Amino acid sequence: MEQPPPPQVSDKLARGLTSSELATTLSHFHRAEIARMAGWRDRLDRTSNWAITVVAAMLSVSLSAANAHHGVLLFAMLLITLLLWIEARRYRFFDVYRARVRQFERYYFAQIFSPQPDFASNWLSILGESLRAPRFLVSQRASLARRLRRNYIFMYLILLLAWVLKITTPALQKEGVDVGIAGSLHDALAGAALGPVPGAVVVVLVVLFYAGLFAAAYLVPDDEGELSHGDVHV
Repeated sequence: MEQPPPPQVSDKLARGLTSSELATTLSHFHRAEIARMAGWRDRLDRTSNWAITVVAAMLSVSLSAANAHHGVLLFAMLLITLLLWIEARRYRFFDVYRARVRQFERYYFAQIFSPQPDFASNWLSILGESLRAPRFLVSQRASLARRLRRNYIFMYLILLLAWVLKITTPALQKEGVDVGIAGSLHDALAGAALGPVPGAVVVVLVVLFYAGLFAAAYLVPDDEGELSHGDVHV
């Protein structure tokens, strides 16, 4: 019969740990994962802050002067779309470390504070495999939908309202014009023109863009994963 291979150094170390040494190892690792999770959470907040700053700056530029083109608001939509893509990528990294911390909370600390005899899981094996071969737990599409639903959809709506106000208010397009709304739909479409692109085409593109945003945020099914346990999430 073949003899099993001799245990590796790491196997001997793991088997030789006492309960106190194992608890110390878990506590230090848990603290390190919290630090990494907090670091990525801070990056998420920074991207959201950049997006809010972009929206505020573009609103100020576009609505404060009549000679400011409404294309500034369209450009702001593109900018926060780029920031949304960056934040979704950061969210995928954050979700990896958040999931590890939640495993400690649900399967280790919760069992200490409120033991449940029938509550069992191979979470340590799952955690070990995650350390050997780290993988994202959510797709880019799911992370985009989550960040869009939580923060960015409101920024897009503010920009859309400002853009509609800009193209339908003559006083915000030409100096010396009385405050009021466009006299007809034709005037509003004329105000939406973007260089050689007719206003009707610009309006259709904006409508399609926002329809895609709402479909991605609310109509595409999302695998909640860890978010299905409890109401507190990011």
